[in-house]
Amino acid sequence: QVQLVESGGGLVQAGGSLRLSCAASGSSFSINAMAWYRQAPGKQRELVASISNDGSTNYADSVKGRFTISRDTPKNTVFLQMDSLKPVDTAVYYCNANIRVSINVRPRDYWGQGTQVTVSS
Repeated sequence: QVQLVESGGGLVQAGGSLRLSCAASGSSFSINAMAWYRQAPGKQRELVASISNDGSTNYADSVKGRFTISRDTPKNTVFLQMDSLKPVDTAVYYCNANIRVSINVRPRDYWGQGTQVTVSS
């Protein structure tokens, strides 16, 4: 079974930077795409950034120019570099990966447990 382990969350002042990591581990598997979501108090969970196998990326309008998603494919790891952080970026950030674990089973989404990011004024 595949597990996603997130790290890098914490407290940072406005204007600062933080880098999140998410590593997939388990038995034999292949990852099709990876993404970061976030959910702030009183708000719906939203897609922050995603990256596909061909390297194409997508970003929420609110983070364009400030956040960068990247991927280390051999290490099954995705990163989210967050620069120029604002208090509105405060949220729990969740790693997501679309993964195939068997040739006879359709790939499905796996989720990390979430990591708290808090940006102070």
